[in-house]
Amino acid sequence: MAEREIAVDYLARVEGEGAMYLRFENDQVADLKFKIFEPPRFFEAFLRGRRFEEAPDITARICGICPVAYQTSAVNALEAAAGADIGDDLRRIRRLLYCGEWIESHTLHVYMLHAPDFLGYPDAIAMATDYPDVVRDGLRLKKIGNRLVEFFGGREIHPINVKVGGFYRVPTRAEAQSLVDDLEWAVDAAVRTVDLVAGFDFPDFERDYEFVALRHPAEYAIDRGRIVSSEGVDIEVAEWPDFFVEEHVEWSNALHARRIGGGAYHVGPLARYSLNSAQLRPQARAAAQRAGLGEVCRNPFRSIVVRAVEIAHACEEALATIADYETPATPSVPVRVASAVGHGASEAPRGLLYHRYEVDAAGLISDAHIVPPTSQNQLSIEEDLREYATPRASLDDERLKWELEQAIRNYDPCISCATHFLDLTVERDT
Repeated sequence: MAEREIAVDYLARVEGEGAMYLRFENDQVADLKFKIFEPPRFFEAFLRGRRFEEAPDITARICGICPVAYQTSAVNALEAAAGADIGDDLRRIRRLLYCGEWIESHTLHVYMLHAPDFLGYPDAIAMATDYPDVVRDGLRLKKIGNRLVEFFGGREIHPINVKVGGFYRVPTRAEAQSLVDDLEWAVDAAVRTVDLVAGFDFPDFERDYEFVALRHPAEYAIDRGRIVSSEGVDIEVAEWPDFFVEEHVEWSNALHARRIGGGAYHVGPLARYSLNSAQLRPQARAAAQRAGLGEVCRNPFRSIVVRAVEIAHACEEALATIADYETPATPSVPVRVASAVGHGASEAPRGLLYHRYEVDAAGLISDAHIVPPTSQNQLSIEEDLREYATPRASLDDERLKWELEQAIRNYDPCISCATHFLDLTVERDT
């Protein structure tokens, strides 16, 4: 019996730190653990005893890449607790802010983190030598996404303009028109991005996921909707605890989520697209059809194509919304939360993000529960790796390591968010 071990200190091109343990027996996967060892960050504990109005600013600090997602899920939960309706005009601005986050986050992943895998480069800097125009487009697209976040959120990182009930300030129509030229370029660039990544070589690998995402009857769900799944779940956000549960596992600092009475489920771009592709904006939908995605996509390696389609959708929606933009009559509506429980969700770039808050009679948060998309995808990632590794057991150590790292990057895991990656160990017994 021989033992084969591979160790990688950190997984490159993801946010956060973690590890994976893999043991083969007779070329079959005998044990696999996706380990997240990023230290716990205790944001739910930080929120307890704070005024409900502080939640958007505190939760934004959970992630520097997707702070808008945390703010949106937080305000959705607290406005639901209050029974408050901010109205269509303010909600459109929230979607504009969220579109900025989708553009900058997806673009970072597509161009800087994932494309080097498919083109055979260790990183985007090396890739820029042979593809300078491609990298330049990526940098400009990301900058435009950042500008949208800054414009509507007050600053690029950890926005400060979002409040329970709306915003502290809303731009005028004249100010908003300054975004048009950039967004017109961005729509064309995003469509080119879809065409570019659709030409990559993808492994022949599909899985029968249970997809879970928000759905809204009038729009591609970003900031609101019901929770639906490909297996027939169709619930209000407040019912999340009745259908899903988080459990602790000894090898991870992040909780593992699963369906109650079931197993792994999949959130993120593949889930959103497969459940809602008919609601994509016209140019994004046409680009998806040219890319051969079909109505449903079950190949996690093609998630880079779906992310590019969502960049195109976000750019297209932002441009159309700015064209019709009128300054709201008021930047916010009054909200009072007391002795109430509220649930909220939105679609972070990486998938469904659920929040729940209990607020006491004094308006203080007595309990908070935050479920990031990466923790919901952990079981799905482990199952992908198990199925992907088995037929590749004969690969040499370096090639196997590289392919498994790429399989993890399909999810664009935000590991710091999930701990409120890769040290890879492989043992082979033959």
